[in-house]
Amino acid sequence: MHSLDSLWPHISSMQCSELLLTLFSNVGHLTAKSDVYSFGVVLLEMLSGRRAVDKNRPSGEHNLVEWARPYLTNKRKIFRILDSRLEGQYSLDSAFKVSTLAFQCLSAEPKFRPTMAVIVTELEQLQESSRETGNSRGSSSAGRRSRRRSADDSSSRSKSKLKSVASDPRV
Repeated sequence: MHSLDSLWPHISSMQCSELLLTLFSNVGHLTAKSDVYSFGVVLLEMLSGRRAVDKNRPSGEHNLVEWARPYLTNKRKIFRILDSRLEGQYSLDSAFKVSTLAFQCLSAEPKFRPTMAVIVTELEQLQESSRETGNSRGSSSAGRRSRRRSADDSSSRSKSKLKSVASDPRV
């Protein structure tokens, strides 16, 4: 599984600014729990390879959180939001755990969102589990399994860029 560091460049400062403006206008102030919500959006952007707000998407898919929310906690539907450029270089169990964590972060009610300490602990455990198995593909309960195509097909340029990230020894 790739480290989270390799996926950060996909998030633009413009997207962060839009997200913060939305959070501030809805709540009136920023809190640690609004930071958790923002992190949930970032996790979702990393999983899907999509922007938080994309007016170029079809109707119903402009807002990433609203579009992805129904798929985040369904292990049979999670493949619909996963970025095809990742080409199955992760376990489905790990992707599902991250999507479930994103879902918790994106709770409409701040008191139900985890703390950043809990998020960090869960992600560290997930990363350690990935290292211990030494296998980034397949599902631990079902062995190797092919991943279905997501809603986004990737170009060969995107694939080669991702492969260069995957071969980076820091990942």
